[in-house]
Amino acid sequence: MSALAHVSDVETTVQDQIILSAENITQIYPGTVALDDVSFRVRKGKVNVLIGENGAGKSTLMKILAGVQRPTSGKILLDGAEIHPRSPLEATRLGIGMIFQELNLCDNLSVVDNVFLARETTRRNGLIARKSQKERAGELLRKLEQKIDPDELLGNLRIGKQQIVEIAKALAQDVRILIMDEPTSALSAAEVEVLFRVIRELKSHGVAIIYISHKLEELMQIGDYVTILRDGRKVAEEEVKNVSLSWMIENMVGRNPATLFTREERPPGGVLLKAENLTLPRAGGGYLLDHVSFELCEGEVLGFYGLMGAGRSDLVECLAGARPQATGSIWLDGQPVTATTVLERIQSGFVLIPEDRQHDSLVPTLSVMDNMLLASLRKYLRGLFLAPAQEKSATDAQIKDLSIRVANSQQPITALSGGNQQKVVVAKGLLTHPRVLLLDEPTRGIDVGAKSEIFTIVNRLAAQQYGVIFVSSELKEVLAMSDRILVMSKGKITGEFTHQEATEEKLVAASAIGHGPSNGGNHHGSGN
Repeated sequence: MSALAHVSDVETTVQDQIILSAENITQIYPGTVALDDVSFRVRKGKVNVLIGENGAGKSTLMKILAGVQRPTSGKILLDGAEIHPRSPLEATRLGIGMIFQELNLCDNLSVVDNVFLARETTRRNGLIARKSQKERAGELLRKLEQKIDPDELLGNLRIGKQQIVEIAKALAQDVRILIMDEPTSALSAAEVEVLFRVIRELKSHGVAIIYISHKLEELMQIGDYVTILRDGRKVAEEEVKNVSLSWMIENMVGRNPATLFTREERPPGGVLLKAENLTLPRAGGGYLLDHVSFELCEGEVLGFYGLMGAGRSDLVECLAGARPQATGSIWLDGQPVTATTVLERIQSGFVLIPEDRQHDSLVPTLSVMDNMLLASLRKYLRGLFLAPAQEKSATDAQIKDLSIRVANSQQPITALSGGNQQKVVVAKGLLTHPRVLLLDEPTRGIDVGAKSEIFTIVNRLAAQQYGVIFVSSELKEVLAMSDRILVMSKGKITGEFTHQEATEEKLVAASAIGHGPSNGGNHHGSGN
C-alpha cells in the first residue's frame, strides 16, 4: 500500500467495539493547519496505535481527546454520545487519561505526591489521606516492578525512573481509555516488557489503549490497530496483523524506508580526545564509572552502547564537566584538559546534547533563537550590549543548515515538533564551536524521518572533523551510525568493536558482562 493510498475501512466486529471516536477534527493555528479533517476510532480492549512523523498532528489530536485544548471544528463521541472535555480533569472524569510525551511532573514533590497530583485522596474531614496514597503508590510501583521509594523526591530520579512515575500516575486514575504518548522513550528493554504486561492486563479488563511511539518494532509487538497521520491528515488505517514495518514507514514519510539511513565511510584522523581512568564514585560505595579509558579520533563517530545504568550518560556528563566529583585524566588535541566546570569545558571545546532536552536544554518560555543562543551569548557581546544582527545571522544559518522547520527564529520553541526541538538543541551546541560533540540519546522521542535527519547531521559533522560520541540504547542506531562501538556494563567498558565487526549479538553479549572485557572483539583502550 503506497503513501496517500486508500484509507482502508477496517471492519468493526462485536469484539472490536468502538468506544471513542473523533470525527472530522480540524485544528488551525496561526500560519499552520495542524489537523485537517481527521477521523480516528478507538476500540475497547485494544491497543489503538497512532503513528506519524513529528509534526504530523498526533500529539495535537491526543491533547484534544484529553481535554487540553479544543478543536477548531469536529466532534468527539464517547459511547456514541458527543462530549466536550474542557480540561484534563474533566476528561479524566469522563474516563480518559493520558501519559504525556513531555513528563507532566513536579521535581520538587515526592513520587507519591506526583502520582496523586490534583487527584488527592481525602478523608471525611477534608485532609489528605497520606497513608492510603502511599500504599496505593507503592502498589502501582510494585506492579511496574520498580524499587522506587514513594517518599523519594522526584527530582532525584533519572529520566527513566521519572517516566515510570508518570505511568504510575496514569494507572492511578482508573480510566476506561488511556492515552500513552511515547511511554517507553526512556525505558530499558526490561522495563518495556513490564509495561507491556501491564497493558495486556488493562486490555483484558476492557481498557482501550491509544499508543503513540516512534519505536515501530514495539508497535508490531503490542498493537492491534494502526492509524497513520502525515502532515495533519490521516493517510492509512489497518489491523497491525495485516501490515509490515516497511508499510508503516512508507506511509509515515512518503518514501522508501531503505533510503532513510545511510552511513558515510571516511578515514579517521589523528587522536582528538584521550581519556584515562575516568572514575565516578557512587553514593554509598562502588563506582558509576570504574576507571574508564578510551580514545576518540577526528572525524570519528564513536558509539557507546549499554543497558540502563551501564554508565553511558555518566560518562558524557563527566566529559562535559557536569560531574565535578569525577577523577581521571583527559587530553584534547594532545593538551591536558584542566577545565572543571561546564562553562569551562564548553570553552575548551566540549558540548553535551543531553538525554532530556526539555529538562536540561530548552527554556519553554523563550523563542527558538533565544534557546539556540543560550550557551554562546558571550560571542555576541559588543561592549555591554548584544549584537542582534549577528545573533540573527548565526541562528538563521543554523536553521538553514539543519533544516529546522520553523516559520521564523522568533517563534516559541514550544510550537516546534519534538524532532525540530532536538535540532535546535544540536544548533545550540554547534554555536559554541565545539571540537567534541557528546550526543546522549539524540533520537529519543523523535520519529523515523527526524532520526534520518539527525543521522545526516552527524555524518556531516564527522566529515568536518568533529569528534562525535554517540550514546544510544537502540542497537540498530548504534550499529548504523558508529565507526567504532564501545560497550559498557556496570560502569566499565566490556567490549570494543569496529563497524565491520559489530553485530547485535556481540553488543548484547558484551552489555551483559558484569566485569572485564568481552571476548567478542578488540579491547584495547578499555581500561579494565
